[in-house]
Amino acid sequence: MEKSHDPSPPSNLLKFLKSSVGVRSLEMAMENFKQFLFALSAAVSVGFVSIIFVLRWVFYFREGLAWDGGLAEFNWHPVLIVTGFIFMQGIAIVVYRLPWTWKCSKLMMKFIHAGLNILAFIFAVISLVAVFDFHNEQNIPNMYSLHSWVGLAAVILYSLQLVLGVCIYLIPITPIYLRAAFMPLHIYSGLFIFASVIATALMGITEKLIFGLKDPKYKDSPPEANFVNVLGVLIVVFGAIILWIATRPSWKRPSEQVLRSLPTYGGGSAGTKMGTALSQQTDPIDPEGNGDARRRSGKLEDSGQVN
Repeated sequence: MEKSHDPSPPSNLLKFLKSSVGVRSLEMAMENFKQFLFALSAAVSVGFVSIIFVLRWVFYFREGLAWDGGLAEFNWHPVLIVTGFIFMQGIAIVVYRLPWTWKCSKLMMKFIHAGLNILAFIFAVISLVAVFDFHNEQNIPNMYSLHSWVGLAAVILYSLQLVLGVCIYLIPITPIYLRAAFMPLHIYSGLFIFASVIATALMGITEKLIFGLKDPKYKDSPPEANFVNVLGVLIVVFGAIILWIATRPSWKRPSEQVLRSLPTYGGGSAGTKMGTALSQQTDPIDPEGNGDARRRSGKLEDSGQVN
């Protein structure tokens, strides 16, 4: 008797096809995916170059890094601000918009978002400690410049943003209406603080060059001045790209309900249509498309956060 032939492909092949097509469908779920990829690559590249520049500045033009109450201790301030308060905070702002993470657990993404912001806050606090310790050791007055006023205000607002974000979006018992109502303010304040940090960094860089360059002076455009001016431009470019990514409506993370409806197979024009529909849909309770706070099976579902 002739054996029957099973036309279905092997299970391993099915898993591979489903996973690979699923990734493609996620990419199609975002309009202008190539433009997003270019912007993200540019932001990360400019951010890394900025970190290299600030390290080059303190090690080549300045006194290096130390914790001895001298100028080398002060140098921790620009290094930690650029690395943590600018670069890490910028990545935390756009982490929800990475389409490769849209199939990840929303709770995991919330912890990644919060973790990056907490790490950036720790870097900022250490940088402030370095500055105050240096000023006290050198008998330099504290908090007299506009740079120090705006900078300290940014750190205080950032700490409030962290506390409120954790309490509202990571504590399951927080009411749904409170999460939905606070989301626009959370997004706006996050972008406002990030822009304020960029502006404060530019003021600090200029202030340091004016006070630190004696012969030749800053106005004479010595190599250090030009080098650090380029660092300032890089910081501005990084901030501009991050803000662009964070404010494009077509690059929002779709709601959890839409993500759950993503097909794991199929393609062609149908897949393209599905991608367009995904990019336009938002959750009715979450106008930012983050799938925030809904009830499922009588329990509060993990809600999404900013960006």
